[in-house]
Amino acid sequence: MRIVAGSLRGKNIKAPDGLDTRPTTDRVREALFSSLYSLRGGFEGAVVLDMFAGSGALGLEAISRGAAYATFCERDAAAAAVLRANVQACGLDVSQARIMQCDAFKRPPSEPSSHGAYDLVFLDPPYAFDASEVMGLMKRLTQSGVVSPEAIMAYEHAIKSQSEVESAVAACGFDVHASKKYGKTGVILIA
Repeated sequence: MRIVAGSLRGKNIKAPDGLDTRPTTDRVREALFSSLYSLRGGFEGAVVLDMFAGSGALGLEAISRGAAYATFCERDAAAAAVLRANVQACGLDVSQARIMQCDAFKRPPSEPSSHGAYDLVFLDPPYAFDASEVMGLMKRLTQSGVVSPEAIMAYEHAIKSQSEVESAVAACGFDVHASKKYGKTGVILIA
């Protein structure tokens, strides 16, 4: 895997071994960031929350494209170790990136970052996770001020769970801005 664009373009990043982590492909990442660029008008100064981060590819891509800061949440110890190595390999320090090894449902970020509330959120949970739990978490983080009410969220999911994800988004009071399909992968942009 590699960073697709920006200041870290071409930088190789590693994916955790095994089947527990499913990295976002370069193709899907490029398409997602193109859509987000159009929706946001760029990434300059963005404050990113990369939930279920795995390798950190989404948050690292955002930083490469101009985001000011990213918090990465990953519960798996092996994946978090790979994530730490990727952040270090990209030359990022604590002023640009924070890694939380935690279960996002049990110990999510409890306050905004030092750069303010998160305004760009990546949700790439294991496909077996219940969409209503994921969106319920996002609703709580928005209500508490950790995530900005104007934040854009990108939720990656199995295409077969499209209707469940859309229902969970609506049930939590969020709006689907766009829905994209990339083979067996779907991405819903929530604004």
